[in-house]
Amino acid sequence: MSKGHRTQIKQERNKNNRETRPHAHLRHVRCSDIKARVVLQEIIGKDVTEAQALLSYNPRYAASLIKKLLDSAIANAENNMGLNVEDLFVEEGVANKGNAYYSRWRLRPKARGSANRIEVKISHISIVLNEKANKKAKRRS
Repeated sequence: MSKGHRTQIKQERNKNNRETRPHAHLRHVRCSDIKARVVLQEIIGKDVTEAQALLSYNPRYAASLIKKLLDSAIANAENNMGLNVEDLFVEEGVANKGNAYYSRWRLRPKARGSANRIEVKISHISIVLNEKANKKAKRRS
């Protein structure tokens, strides 16, 4: 009647939903998601080596964070999945808004003598890599 423990059932169900592409996530970054998206849009669709070069010379703060994240995704592809680094490119880059927290002591003055705490933006950034399709292998002789 029963198919196993609920954790076993969940594991079987989630096997099909696992990400097969190399990826890396960076959570709770103290950087606005809008500012991170500007940097991510520059590297989407580029080769991994070209994306690293672009990020290393980008003056924005988010570029240094995303460069470390890209290096982590490359290491995941190389070590965990056995992929060749020269065949990789950045397929997706996502920066989502996280839970903002309020600075404990800093206040912004408001009308009629009141004050609000200053909100600090938090974001979650993720990068997904993929292999380039080998054009020579797909051609028919």
